[in-house]
Amino acid sequence: MTSVANPLQVSRFLHVYDTAAAQKGIKVSIGFDFHEYVAITQALPTKSPTYPNFRPDRSPIKSGEGYWLVGVDKNNKIALVEAARLYDLSGSNFADHLESLKAFYADPIIHAHPQDLCRCVAPTAKKIGGKVAYHGDFWLRRDFRGQGMPKIMAGILRGVSFAMWAPDFICGLAPRWIRDKGVLAQYGHTHHEPGGSILRLIEENIADDDLLVWLTGEELRSLVDRHDRTEPVQT
Repeated sequence: MTSVANPLQVSRFLHVYDTAAAQKGIKVSIGFDFHEYVAITQALPTKSPTYPNFRPDRSPIKSGEGYWLVGVDKNNKIALVEAARLYDLSGSNFADHLESLKAFYADPIIHAHPQDLCRCVAPTAKKIGGKVAYHGDFWLRRDFRGQGMPKIMAGILRGVSFAMWAPDFICGLAPRWIRDKGVLAQYGHTHHEPGGSILRLIEENIADDDLLVWLTGEELRSLVDRHDRTEPVQT
């Protein structure tokens, strides 16, 4: 995208979702040090391990090209985490980025196992390029599930990503059960396709067959621009 974000409109957009989180009893904060993020997520007993694309030992994230969110309850106990990073795919596309394993490792030659592989057959992945905001590593504590939190979490991520990067695309990879159980709709993903990432990372003990989910930059801008500050989040 070529135009910058309207900071006032973004602040109004974020205010709605931040307020909605607070009404659920969660205070959300933002961080940029991914060493700290990994330390936080490793201490969550029910969360699956953070994938290497958000771990600085495998894929360092430059300053200004990634952030994470953490939400705590009234007792200051962690209730949610999620993360985002920016991929510069001006000379590539998301499908190639995945299949080269560069989406997961800064240097696949050094870090990838010889049998690691990723296949991406989702047609739209070939069209996702430019500034791409990748959202992932969602985790929500069990006692806050079923309360509409996915919509709130996605809204905050979208607002922050738009403010920081005004990306050409926002995308992610989602397990099929999220769609089958209706959780995907709660996140408000406008588009999804199967075959986003058929992934095997041997040393990470990862074996996935995920959906590709995405929004275009113009769709993201439209979400932010039309969101009135007084409009409540329906959850």
